[in-house]
Parts: sequence; C-alpha cells; structure tokens
Amino acid sequence: MKTHPDNQTTRTGGIFSRYTSLVREDLTAVYARDLRKWLMIAPLIGVITGLAITAIAIIILHDMWPPVLHYYLGHHWAIVPGLVLGCAIAGLIMQFFTPDPDEHSTEEIIRSYHEREGAVDMRAFLPKLLAAIATVGFGGSTALEGPSIYGGGAIGSWLWQRLRRVRRFRQRGGALFSLDARDRRIMLICGAAAGMSAIFRAPLTGIVFSLEMPYKDDLAHEALLPSLIASVVSFMTLSSFLGSAPIFDFATGTSFTRRDLLWCALLGVLIGLIAMVFVITFRRVRGFCVRLRAPHWIKLSVGGLLTAFCGLIFLHFYNGSLVPIGPNYEAVELILKQPHTSLELVLFAVLKLAASIFTLGAGGVSAMFVPLFLTGGALGVAFAQSVVHSASLALYAAVGMACFISAGYKTPLAAVVFVAEATGGHAFIIPSLIGAAIAYAVSGDASASGDQRVHEAAQADASACEPRTALPHTAG
Repeated sequence: MKTHPDNQTTRTGGIFSRYTSLVREDLTAVYARDLRKWLMIAPLIGVITGLAITAIAIIILHDMWPPVLHYYLGHHWAIVPGLVLGCAIAGLIMQFFTPDPDEHSTEEIIRSYHEREGAVDMRAFLPKLLAAIATVGFGGSTALEGPSIYGGGAIGSWLWQRLRRVRRFRQRGGALFSLDARDRRIMLICGAAAGMSAIFRAPLTGIVFSLEMPYKDDLAHEALLPSLIASVVSFMTLSSFLGSAPIFDFATGTSFTRRDLLWCALLGVLIGLIAMVFVITFRRVRGFCVRLRAPHWIKLSVGGLLTAFCGLIFLHFYNGSLVPIGPNYEAVELILKQPHTSLELVLFAVLKLAASIFTLGAGGVSAMFVPLFLTGGALGVAFAQSVVHSASLALYAAVGMACFISAGYKTPLAAVVFVAEATGGHAFIIPSLIGAAIAYAVSGDASASGDQRVHEAAQADASACEPRTALPHTAG
C-alpha cells in the first residue's frame, strides 16, 4: 500500500516540530542563567571600553610620555617644573570639575560596588580621565591601570542606565532581556575587567583582578561570565590597533630547582614585610592629605614636587635611562636586560615607592599596580644577585613582581596571572604562586585599597561584635 504524499508530509512535519521543540527546550535550559543577556551586553561593554582605553594608551604612551621622558633625561632640571605643572593641572581639574577630588580610580569603583549599587557619577567622567592623563603623562609615579579600571567601570555603569531606558528590546511574549539593580554592580565589575584587560593586553588578568578587587579574601563571583566576555572583546579591540604582544615581554627560562623554590619563599617573606610597611605608610599619608585643609591643587603640586625630588636623587647617583617616575613601562626591560648593581636596584625600589606615596598620597589620579610591579621586579633581581647569587634573574624578578602585587593589593591570583600574561613568564607560575601566597599571608590585612572588604559573611560577623571605623579615601 502506498503512503499518500500529504500524510508523509504531515508525519515529517510532526517529527521536525517535535525535534525543534526539544532543541528549544535544551537551549532554554542551557541559557536559563541569563546567559543570553550577557552575550549581548558584555561584548558591547568590551568594545566601548576597548576603544576608550586605546585612546588613553595612545595619548599617554605614544604621544605624551616618550617625549617628556626624553626631555627629562636630557635636562634633569625640567623634572621639577614638569611634575609640578602636571600635578597642578590634575589638582585644578579635580577640585573644580568633580564633586569629590579625593575619590577616583580603583577606589571609586570599589566604593560604588559596595555602597552605591554600582552607580558612578558620569558628570565627572571626562574630567577624571583628563586629570589622570595629566598625572601620568607629566611623570607622576603611576600608570594607566587607574584610568582604565575607572573608565571601564564607569562605562559599564553608564550602559546599565542607558539600556534600562530602552524599550525596543522586545520579542514575542516579553522583553528580550531585563536589567535589575544587581546587574549594575555586575556591569561595573565587567567594565573594570575590560579596562584592565585592554591596558595590559592580558584578558585573564583583567578578569581575575576585577573579581578579586572588591574583597580582601573573596571574589565577586556573580560577575565572572560577563567579565570573561567583556575582557576578551576589549583585548581584541585594543589589539587591533596596538598589537597583542605582551606589554612587558622578556625572555624566561624553562626550569627551576627545588632550591629556587625555597629562595622564592624567602623572597615572599621579605617582600610581604616591605609591602606591609609601605601600605601602612601610604594609608597614613593619604589620610593626612585628605584631612589637610588646603586647596586640592596645592596639595597635589607639593606631591608633584616631592615626586620630582625622588627622580632627581636617583639620577644624581645613577645617570642613565632608568628613573623612578612616570608610568615606567620601559623600566622592566631596562632592569632585566641591562646590568645594574643591587644597590642601584634597591635605591630605585625605595624611591619608586616614595614617589608613589607622594604622587598618589597627595591625590594624584591613577593607581599603583605598575609601581608595585616594578618595585617587586627590582627587589627580585637584587635578591637574585646579592643573596642567591643566581643567574636566573628573570625568575626572581617575576616572583618579586607577583609578591608585591599580591601583598599590596590583596590579589594573589591576579598577581600570578599578570606576571604570566603581561611578561610572557609562564614558566615561573609555580614559583610565583609560592612567593605570592607567602607575601599575601605575611602582609596580613594591609592593603593599598582602603575600601576593600572582607568576605560579606565575615564582615557581618565582625560588625555584630564591634563597630567598624570609617576608612579615609585612598587613591588605589
């Protein structure tokens, strides 16, 4: 008996509909956790942040700092007026064009995450970026991670507000996606991760650092997926303009010994103690400057003057290309590939930390991720030369870098990932993990960020036992 064509068509259509329904059901289950929403929003954050950070990087690293550094090295006397001018400009911008001149960079993002449900005042967005360009571009002892984290976080917060007002994202049966108050905090961290990823050309670092950033001993787990997507997109956006090579690329070895691991553990102890002293000193200086009754631009000008003295002192003793001011991206290669005595490296580290205290403690607009990174690298090389007597300088430089970031910012995972991604030192992950963990433990709760908090549950338990005192604004 022959099957009627209409019946066969009906049967085929029924099978197709049944399998289509099953596929739709499976996809609904797979994307039930708001994945569809973040697959649309996170790339948008990544692209906008990547373009913004690309512009900042070109302005500072390509157009401003190279000629300024060249002039400073040829005319040492120019460091003083140059830094005072740059810091004064930044101070004037912050004083007259922002609601709170003491709130910016990483600290503002952390405070917005904990206290304002992710809201950022966008009226001060452009002035704060201009103040950061003036601070870094004229030689303040800072780098670009401050405006990058702030810029990305602010963009994420702003997009939340814009998208909440859009009513055209509709499909059958309801909205294509919806945004609640919790999503604003997620988009804030998502943008910060995208900014960090772009400026260091290190997407995994951006993700891990931004998730670790709000807490001293926890992660902002809810922002993991959006941060992952936005970081990759932001990295690809900047790389299309500036390339994707590691920003601090240096040759590394392929092995290490058990003896090296023991020395790396000792280096972690030493740097943990140094970082603790530095962070406490910085917080004291920052608190004093915030309470000081003086115009913000005056305080920042004095900070610029003291920062300039740090550069002049170092160049007085070691007249070369290495100088402990400015963003110092070029200093990694100078430390690793040119011969320096241990005394020179230790002096560089001490003056770099002092310059960072003067620049950021006085109110400079940026952060100290790279200053800590460089200080750890210089101390690591000096340790290898004078204590270990090892030829593996890159190993101890990488471990020192990870140790100082871990202890100073309370971000041990990001410290190790950053060293691996930004320097190309993947072979040193295990020694860096050992050193970073020990430095993190030795330095205790001391953190350069005054607004980082402990785990929310632990914080609730602590607040039930004793009152918490307010921390001063700090420039992280």
